Amino acid sequence: MEQGVSFDLDLIRRYDQSGPRYTSYPTAVEFDEAFDEAAYKVACARSNQSGRPLSIYFHIPFCDTVCFYCACNKIATKDRSLAPPYLERVYRELEMQSALFDRSRQVEQLHWGGGTPTFLSHDQMTELMDVTRRHFTLAGDDVGEFSIEIDPREADASTVKLLRRIGFNRMSLGVQDFDPRVQAAVNRFQTEEQTMTVLEAALAEGFRSTSIDLIYGLPFQSVESFGKTLERIIEVNPQRLSIFNYAHLPERFKAQRRISEADLPAPEVKLDILQSTIARLTEAGYVYIGMDHFARPDDELALAQQAGTLYRNFQGYSTHADCDLIGIGVTSIGMIDNTYGQNRRELAEYYADLDAGRLPVFRGIELNRDDLIRRDVITKLICHFQLDIHAVEAAWDIRFAEYFAESLAKLKDMADDGLVEIEADRIRILPRGRLLVRNICMAFDAYLATKTGPIGFSKVI
Repeated sequence: MEQGVSFDLDLIRRYDQSGPRYTSYPTAVEFDEAFDEAAYKVACARSNQSGRPLSIYFHIPFCDTVCFYCACNKIATKDRSLAPPYLERVYRELEMQSALFDRSRQVEQLHWGGGTPTFLSHDQMTELMDVTRRHFTLAGDDVGEFSIEIDPREADASTVKLLRRIGFNRMSLGVQDFDPRVQAAVNRFQTEEQTMTVLEAALAEGFRSTSIDLIYGLPFQSVESFGKTLERIIEVNPQRLSIFNYAHLPERFKAQRRISEADLPAPEVKLDILQSTIARLTEAGYVYIGMDHFARPDDELALAQQAGTLYRNFQGYSTHADCDLIGIGVTSIGMIDNTYGQNRRELAEYYADLDAGRLPVFRGIELNRDDLIRRDVITKLICHFQLDIHAVEAAWDIRFAEYFAESLAKLKDMADDGLVEIEADRIRILPRGRLLVRNICMAFDAYLATKTGPIGFSKVI
């Protein structure tokens, strides 16, 4: 597959609108409380018939300080005594979840996110991994993809050494921006030394992959200032980079109200930052995977995209399309069989369910045939920038042109603008359309067509 992206400023301005990120289809806004613990258990029983491998996501919600830009589900606190009662419930949930899955099903992927997972002490992190192994069969280090999100302010070389010892072999590091003025405006003070200490330790301890997160569109950023941060990161040559667009939604995220809109870069500056970033990363040899993600050509994500096996889930792009995903912890979302299920979003409710012997699944959705067909199409487009129409027809026993007549009509203007190429046997997203892949996927979204007024998603660029 040709891996490249073209930046067309006029097209981006014309198509820049709000839309889903498609970490799932249907998206979480369609989840319903009619899907509960009982429905989840039925899905798990069906899932066991498949024998598919498993993936487990742990949500550790605590952060020592709040970053004003953050839109994650987190609890900002300096009170480390909150961790033990949380872990106690997580262990209970692990035990209850493990009873629903055959022990022969190997966990090939595991991820700790947050929040800040390293809010936990070394002993607590060790214990959490030990309890996980007690209840589930984890794949060996040569097969398993075990990753953790790191805040370099909450980790040092000894932390990295411990994480490798207990089984982690991949990490992502939040950096966002090294510029002191930007850091002050978003309340995230993080030195280059803190970041490089963790990166150097990851290399020394044999971590197989490191990913760096940067954000453009933060207060006081310019092409020049962001370029300096980018150059420092390129010097250390991480396997992956995520370059996220800051979505300023203060009406939804209270912490963002601490950011002055007057300090945010103008829309045209944001686009200039994005354009220069793409050009520089391409020059440095990185491949645009899609949806803010770049990878070195020899990275697993780039190789999976070339092979047509790349997948997308709630943690982003993945090489494990065949796994059922178990969500552990407050707010976590799982994907079991043909369902999505989400845990309670408030800590007190999460605790109450588990204390009463109930799984904390409180909403979700069971996908119907149309959902599954559209998820298949959207996933292929957002992961591979192309779609084999005959393969979709054979897999789902449909006539594509008839089934997706409305979708194809919506794509006509995009085809005329050179974003996408539509042929009898194939849809191909062209380089100038790849930054707008969310727009193209939205043409296949049956739920968006029924909505009126604001839909609450971030801008596509």
